[in-house]
Order: sequence, then structure tokens, then C-alpha cells
Amino acid sequence: MTSPHTTIPETIRDPDDTGMFTAVAWQRAAPVRWRIEDLSFLTALADGSLPRETFAYYMAQDAHYLADYGRALAACAHHAIDAEELTFWLGSAQRTVRVERELHAAHVGDLAAIEKSPTCTAYTSYLLGLSTSGSYPELAAGVLPCFWVYDDVGTRLKDRVGDLAGHPYGDWIATYGAPGFAATARAARDIVDRLARHADQRTVERMHAAFARAVRYEWMFWDAAYRKETWPV
Repeated sequence: MTSPHTTIPETIRDPDDTGMFTAVAWQRAAPVRWRIEDLSFLTALADGSLPRETFAYYMAQDAHYLADYGRALAACAHHAIDAEELTFWLGSAQRTVRVERELHAAHVGDLAAIEKSPTCTAYTSYLLGLSTSGSYPELAAGVLPCFWVYDDVGTRLKDRVGDLAGHPYGDWIATYGAPGFAATARAARDIVDRLARHADQRTVERMHAAFARAVRYEWMFWDAAYRKETWPV
């Protein structure tokens, strides 16, 4: 992956996005995103050298994460008033439980054999805490990085690797580098931008804080997976 000291082209697709909540949040998160690009886990995944047991650990943690992430998405649906937003969050929650966990099952024999890590516990606890806060805009901003960061990373990896045939982690790269996943991430951004436009300044500030913290957790999640993090006591 590229160095965190290298200027990375932004992945905001539409020039008219400038000034929107998500454009500002993405720019503010640039230092952490650059560090994500340089993570040892993703560098080794890209060149195929990532040990199989490390990837299996990551997939097990991701399965633990997605179980609670699906609940956070369902909470977004619970708070949504707009019918299209309700449909989007419910559909995303369903796909999270079904489609992506099928990917995990292809790589990990016994998901329950690996205990939920401290980082995974912290990240999911944070999102579930947002779910009970009563602030739909803040919750939506908090769940957005999982869509957007994976879209960004998956697209970059797919462009870098090229032909995925025979790549040991080609199915993972293809899942998150797919145009369909990019469209889903874009739909999530559109919802968050709409919520921000109708929110007061204090709520927008909380949305930015939630987005920024979730991006940090995304970095922590991959870093913890590379270390195969365990509970210290």
C-alpha cells in the first residue's frame, strides 16, 4: 500500500460533494485513512503473503463485529422516518448477516472458537451505545465508515492487484472492490448528508465526532487482527 506520507487522491466521486458533511468528514479523517493504507495487514493481504491463520483470525473477529453491526443498522431503520432510508438500512442489515457471513464461512471453520477481541468489543460497544443514544444522525454517521472505508480499501486493492484469479484473498478483495458495494456506500453517504443538512450545529458536531471515532476503530480493527490481539488478563 502507499506510504502514509504520500498524498493520496481523494475518493469523493462527485466534484459537487465539496462542502457536504461527508466530504468534510472524509477530509478530516485523512491522517487516519493514510495510516490505514499503510497497515501491515492490508499490505500483506494485497501481495498474498498474509498468513492464513492471521486472515482466519480477522474473519472470525469480523463475524463477531458484523453480528452487532447488523443490530446497529437495524437501529438506524428503527429511527428512520423516510421510507427509502428505512428500506436501505433494513436491506443492509439483512445483507450483513447473510451475504458477508457467507464469505466468513468460506475461510473460517469454527467462528465461535476465536473469542471476541478487546478492540472488536470496544468498537461494537461504541456503535451499540450510539444505537441507544436516541440520535439517529449521530448513529448514521457512526456506521458510515464501515461502508466507506471498506469501499475505499477494496477499490484500491482491486486496482492494485488487478487479476484476482488465483489470489489467496481474491474473493475478499472482489467483495469490497465491487461496483455494487461502492453503490451501497454511496447510498449511505447520501443519507448521512441529508441528515446533516436538517440537523442543528450541535448535532452535526456530534456526527463528526462519531464518524472520526469509527474511522479510528477501523484502523484499530485491522491492526488488532494483524497482531491477533488477545485479552491481556
